[in-house]
Amino acid sequence: MYNRILVPVDGSDQSAAAVEHTLDLAEKYDADVHAVYVVDTGTNLLTVSKDEVRDTLRDLGEETAEGVLREVEGRVGDADADIDLVVDVLEGKPDEEILQYADEHGIDLVVMGTHGRTGVKRRLLGSVTERVIRDGDIPVLTVGGPSTS
Repeated sequence: MYNRILVPVDGSDQSAAAVEHTLDLAEKYDADVHAVYVVDTGTNLLTVSKDEVRDTLRDLGEETAEGVLREVEGRVGDADADIDLVVDVLEGKPDEEILQYADEHGIDLVVMGTHGRTGVKRRLLGSVTERVIRDGDIPVLTVGGPSTS
């Protein structure tokens, strides 16, 4: 049923819960797992015109991505099943990059946390998960995590 499962990660508790569900599904269906972290260079609360500032934001995002993806690799290594893992760092608007990646890699299912951002950022920028569901034509399994309230 599922051969390739995509799990976008961002380091949040909801993202970690999505990884756990993804590993369970991958074991059950003998599916490959694709874990991606999107460095958000497509949306900013403030308009940034200086290239140096954008480069700094990109570098910080890539450092965060490496740590988050290492955690996913560790969880896959701890799993009882033999799961093939592909990791990638993308750059741009998260919802657009996730959908493009899914299309380019023949992803059968996207497993996402219900939200990663909280508070004002979530209200101003919206939910990446909501936009992936609304704009995509691929099945999306949403996973809640521990309450942030």
